[in-house]
Amino acid sequence: MLNKLAFRNMKRSARDYLVYILTMTLVTALMYSFNSLFFHNDLAVYFSYEDVDIMAVMVGLATFFIVLIVAWLIGYMVRFMLEKRSTEFGIYLLLGMKRKTVSRLYIRENILLGSIAFLLGCVLGVLLQQILLTVMFSMVRMEYHLHVSVDRRTVLMTVLCYAGCYLLALFRCRRKFRKMNIQALMNAKRQNEEIREKNEGLKKLILPLAIFFIFLFWTVFGMLQDAAQILLFLIGLVLTIYLFYTGLSAWIICYVRKKGRGIYRGQNLFLLRQFASKVRTMQFTLGTLTSLFTLALMGASIALMFSTFENTVLEDKFPFDIQMFSEDPEDDFADERAIIDALELDPQYYSYQIYTDGEIQANTWILTHLKAWGTIFRNRDGTPNITDIEKMLTHEIIYYPFDTYMGISDYNHLRTILGYREISLAPEEYLVQIKPRLFKEAQDMGKDLRIADASGQNFLTCAGVVGDPFSQDGHNGADYILVVPDAVLERMTPFYAEMVVNTEKPIPMELQKNLDALEEDDGDLSLSHMQFYIKPEEPEMRMCIGSENIVSYAGTYLVRDSLIPMLQYMLGSITIPLFYMGLVFVCTAMTVLAVQQLSDSAKYKYRYDVLAKLGLGRRQICWLILRQIAAYYLCPALLAMVISGKMILFASNAFVGATGVPVGASRFFLESVCLFFGIYLVYFIVTYVGYKRNIEEKPLSQ
Repeated sequence: MLNKLAFRNMKRSARDYLVYILTMTLVTALMYSFNSLFFHNDLAVYFSYEDVDIMAVMVGLATFFIVLIVAWLIGYMVRFMLEKRSTEFGIYLLLGMKRKTVSRLYIRENILLGSIAFLLGCVLGVLLQQILLTVMFSMVRMEYHLHVSVDRRTVLMTVLCYAGCYLLALFRCRRKFRKMNIQALMNAKRQNEEIREKNEGLKKLILPLAIFFIFLFWTVFGMLQDAAQILLFLIGLVLTIYLFYTGLSAWIICYVRKKGRGIYRGQNLFLLRQFASKVRTMQFTLGTLTSLFTLALMGASIALMFSTFENTVLEDKFPFDIQMFSEDPEDDFADERAIIDALELDPQYYSYQIYTDGEIQANTWILTHLKAWGTIFRNRDGTPNITDIEKMLTHEIIYYPFDTYMGISDYNHLRTILGYREISLAPEEYLVQIKPRLFKEAQDMGKDLRIADASGQNFLTCAGVVGDPFSQDGHNGADYILVVPDAVLERMTPFYAEMVVNTEKPIPMELQKNLDALEEDDGDLSLSHMQFYIKPEEPEMRMCIGSENIVSYAGTYLVRDSLIPMLQYMLGSITIPLFYMGLVFVCTAMTVLAVQQLSDSAKYKYRYDVLAKLGLGRRQICWLILRQIAAYYLCPALLAMVISGKMILFASNAFVGATGVPVGASRFFLESVCLFFGIYLVYFIVTYVGYKRNIEEKPLSQ
C-alpha cells in the first residue's frame, strides 16, 4: 500500500515539477558525459604533459563545484516540495499514520523521482558523450569514429556524485520531519504568504547603500592592487547582493504605503504587492541565484575569450612548419636533421643567425613605451630607469639581454616561405618587425633608435614598422626584431642560431616528442620548464619568451602540426569545463525561478479569477502574467549583468591587450549575455505557458 501511494504521488510530482525533472535529467547527462573524460579521454594519450591530464584536472574541479550547486538545488527542491505538501502530510498524521511512515513515504517518492531523472540522464549522457568527444577531436583536427559504450567506472562516479547530493538532501529532510508536528505541517504552507512589514523605513535605506556600493565597485575595481584588497571587496559585494533584495522589498512596500502615483496605473498595485511579497520571502534565494548568474556570465565570457584566441590568433603563433632554436650561434642542427630526415618528409632546410650589437636601446624603448609595462621602468620625471631595466634583462626571461637583429636577406627569405611579399631596404635604412598585437603601439619606435650603419659613423633611418606574424615568442626575437642591411651585420656579434623547415607532407605527431627528447638527452633545460629557470647573475644567452603572460608558449622546437592541436586541447581544457559549469549554474537558477512561479500559479488562480470578475479580459490577464513573470525573472539577471559586467570588461581589456585578439573587449560580455538569455528565454517561455495553463484550468470570468 505504501509503495502504491508513493508511486502515485511520484507521478503527480513529476507532472507538477516537470521543469525540475528535465533539469536534473540534463545535469545527469552532462555529469555523465564529462565524467567519462576521466576514463575514456583518448586525446590525453597524444597531449599528455608531465603525465598530468589537464582536461581531467579541469573537469574534476568543475565537477566539484557542480556537485555543490546540484546538492543545493536538490536540497532546495526537497524542502520546497515538503512545504507545498505539508497540509497533505498533516492530514496523513491525522488519519493515524506514524510520523516515521510519512517520512519514509516522502523519501521513497523523491528516490523514485530522482531515479527516473538519473536513468533518463544516463541515456542522454551516452549520446552527449559522443557529441563531446566528436567536438574535442574536431577541435584538434583529428577524426573520431562514433563508438557508443557504457563504462562501469563512469556510471559509478556519476551515481556517487548524484546519489550523494540526493541522500544528503533527504537526510536533512528526514531530520526536519522528526521535528514537525501536525500543527507545524498544517501551517508550513502559509508561513510565507504574508509580508512581515516591520521597520520598512529603515530597511529601505539599504537599497541606496547597495546601489552605491555597486557603483563604487564599478569605479574602483580596476584600481585594486593586490589579492587581499580584491578578496575583501568581493566579500563586500556578495553581502551587497543579498542585502539588495531586502532594501528593494522594503522600498516597494514604502512606495505602496505612501500611495505613489505609479500604483494606480493599470494593474501596478497588484504587480508591486506580488513582487514585494516574493522578494521578501525569497530574498536569500534570489541573492544566491544572482551569484549563480554572475558566475555563469563570467565563466562563459572567459571561455569565449580563450575560444576566440584559439580561432583567430593561435594559427599565427606558429607560422613555420618546423622551427628550431640553439643558443650556440654556430650550431648546424645535425642531430635534429637526422631525426627529420628519418621520416622522409622531403624537408627544405634554412638556417640563419640572429645578431646583437650589445646595446639595449630597443629593449629600453619597449619597456618604457608599451602599455603592458606602464611606468614600471620609468623614473618620476619620465626618463628610463636604466638600473631596473638592466636588472630585468639580466634576471628575467622576457626579453633578451641585448637588442636582436636580423639581416634583410634572411628576413626576405623567411617572408617568401610564409607567402609574404619581399621588402626592399636601402643601405641607410632599417625596419622594425614586431608582433601584430604590438603593431599600433610601436609606430614611433624607429624615431628614438640610433642604429649605426656598417661604418659605425652614421645612423640608419627607420623605413617603417611591420606587424606580420613572424614567430616572435623567442625565436625571431622576443616581441620584436630589428631588420638591417646585411652589411651592417658585419660589425655585430652572432647571438643565437635558428633553423626553419618547410615540407609539403603531413608531419607525424611523434616528431615533437622526438625533438624534445634531444634536450633531455643533452641535459639541457626544456623550454616547458623555463619558469623554473635559475636566473644568472650576469647577462648570458638563454631563450626568452616575450611579454605575453596570459596565453603563451615557447619552446626550443616548434612543430606546427603538433603544437597547434596540443594547445587547442589545452585551451579546450579551460573552455569546455567553463561552459559546462555555466550551463549547469544557469539551468539550476532557472529551475528554481520556474518552479517557484509554476507552484504559485495554482495558489494565485483565485486572485486572477477575481481580477477577471472585476472586468479584466483574458488578454489583459495574459499580459499581466507576462509582466509578473518577467519582473521576477529579470531582477536577478539584470543585477548579475551589472555586477559581472565590470569584472568581465576589465578582464576582456587585459586579455585583448595581452593576446592581440582582433575583437572589441565588450564583445565577450555581449556574446555571453546573448548565450545566457537564449537559455533564459527557453525557461521563461516554458514557465509562462505552464503558468497560463494552470490559471486557465478554471475558466476565467469574462
